[in-house]
Amino acid sequence: MRAGAVAAGTTLMMLLMSSPALALTRDDGDDPGQGIGVGETLGVFVGLPIVLFLVIAGLVMVLDRSKKA
Repeated sequence: MRAGAVAAGTTLMMLLMSSPALALTRDDGDDPGQGIGVGETLGVFVGLPIVLFLVIAGLVMVLDRSKKA
């Protein structure tokens, strides 16, 4: 019970101390560049992982040397 209370208290303090608003302040020398569009975002974070998964799964199936039943 005590360990759970300590863990919950620690987590609560960490959440309260790390404010996401601090991410809005710019650092010296910060140069974020231009943003990317919706299509590029979906391509990079959705399409590319799916394509990589399919390629790896295909290679595993093609190069499988186990005996077929």
